[in-house]
Amino acid sequence: MSRTSRLIELLGVLHTRRMPVTALDLADALAVSQRSIYRDIETLRSMGAPIEGQAGVGYELRGGFFLPQLAFSPEELDVLILGLGWVQARADPALAQSSESALAKILSAKRSGAVIDHAQPSLIAAASVSRRADPPQVALLRDAVRRQCKVRISYQDAKGATSDRTIWPIAIVYFDEVRVLAAWCERRSAFRHFRVDRVQVTTISDERYPGRRQALVTKWREQDRDWRAMLTDSGRSGGYVRSDDFGSAPTSEEK
Repeated sequence: MSRTSRLIELLGVLHTRRMPVTALDLADALAVSQRSIYRDIETLRSMGAPIEGQAGVGYELRGGFFLPQLAFSPEELDVLILGLGWVQARADPALAQSSESALAKILSAKRSGAVIDHAQPSLIAAASVSRRADPPQVALLRDAVRRQCKVRISYQDAKGATSDRTIWPIAIVYFDEVRVLAAWCERRSAFRHFRVDRVQVTTISDERYPGRRQALVTKWREQDRDWRAMLTDSGRSGGYVRSDDFGSAPTSEEK
């Protein structure tokens, strides 16, 4: 991400928050260092952005400041409509509803003169006949990922055996047929992946897990560079295998 893009993204984050946001939270949201956030805040202030607050307290964008209208080309709008249509067709109710409201905002901010017929789109996302609706716990897990909270779960493997564990959720991977939760497992002291449809959320703790989520995601990607190959022929079997990069064979909770 270029610095110009990051400055615009920073303004967008501040614009959506009603309470002061710490530099640490802003750094996590933009995947940069706190020092970069401090520099960007001063740059935006020098350009006239009414940002109030200070280091150690938090920052907020004063009311009455409006971001410039978004401008999308017809092709960009096609991409957004197609992607949001995929979410509406496959995601859990909370995410599907959010995709509808996001699409309404995007269309309201479309470039003047762009002709887009939302009722009759040129590109349509259709869910496969075999798809399963996302279970409601997906919304809970997404919230835990955002807040970087520890989660207590009960997990059922392919053989029906159930195990209880505490995890640090870092990402949810959306495949066409299956959702996979990537997390650090305290029981195994290692990264593990869990099919979300086999997860039962017992407790979402208010305790944040150690470190920053972005750092954990980076470590996860480094240890499993072929993480996109976590599923094997999911359309027929829904099976899951763990990447060999972790250095051991898949255990029962991952099948």
